Amino acid sequence: MTIEPITAPDVHPIQEVLNQVHEKYRSLNLGTPATYIPELAKTDPKLFGICIVTVDGEQFSVGDAEQLFTIQSISKVFVHGLALEDHGREQVLSKVGVEPTGDAFNAIVLDEQSKRPYNPMVNAGAIATTSLIKGQGASERLNRMLAMFERYIGHESYIDMPTFMSERTTGFRNRAMAYLMRNFGMIDDRIDESLDLYFQQCSLMVNCCDLATMAATLANQGKNPRTGVQAVPSRYVRDMLSVMYMCGMYNYSGEWAYRVGLPAKSGVSGGLMVVVPGRLGLGIFSPPLDERGNSVRGVKVCEDLSEQFGLHLFECEERS
Repeated sequence: MTIEPITAPDVHPIQEVLNQVHEKYRSLNLGTPATYIPELAKTDPKLFGICIVTVDGEQFSVGDAEQLFTIQSISKVFVHGLALEDHGREQVLSKVGVEPTGDAFNAIVLDEQSKRPYNPMVNAGAIATTSLIKGQGASERLNRMLAMFERYIGHESYIDMPTFMSERTTGFRNRAMAYLMRNFGMIDDRIDESLDLYFQQCSLMVNCCDLATMAATLANQGKNPRTGVQAVPSRYVRDMLSVMYMCGMYNYSGEWAYRVGLPAKSGVSGGLMVVVPGRLGLGIFSPPLDERGNSVRGVKVCEDLSEQFGLHLFECEERS
């Protein structure tokens, strides 16, 4: 009797690529986790996960892809989308610009002429967009925001209270920005309520696969590819992706657009979300950050994948 050898099942090409880039960069030890928010300083710098979700709903992951972390600035993309739903493009634009800035994400600076914050991805602009979220009182506004995130993620999520309290008690620069914007009429007088909502959105717990699903939803014209739920009207997806492309990587956004060429948003917890329009969403988690606040391993993974597969939006195939 002949005994057939046992062979491993074929590995999907996407999974094989994820395994390779994870192995390539998991020993990279550059950067340090954020410390200005005390809760983030406690994060294990060795954590490293990657996930891809396609517009067909397929999911591939490697490493610590199920590890929960706070979404931080990545939340700004989706709250901007909710503000667009609530008020429309022109009303939001009257309060928050869309111009990239070379300043740090927490710079206390407004446009000299319009007095608006420069864009929704810096802290000042994010606070202004959060202040636009409709609702009668703090609870209704928070519940609307959580329901919005659920549409993108596909399941309920929650606010991490220690991180929220940590941000609330140390967010002096954000309070200064809010009062400066109130002086110029960019936000209303619900300053403390809107700041709490902003700190809460940044403290939402997600993992890499959640981020990849959220990104895939934007890649799929606002429809969650795993649930079929329309998370945001498709007419606003172009606005969200445009701002991500120009402003999503802090004051590295220009070089990111040059090197990687995809809409993306990073967060100081080490999360990174990337959209390949019409194709897939990518979520990465790795806490050590560079001097601009972006995940060191995350940026390297994205540079690698963009180069390997010609993902840059302006990549043109050579014609024979």
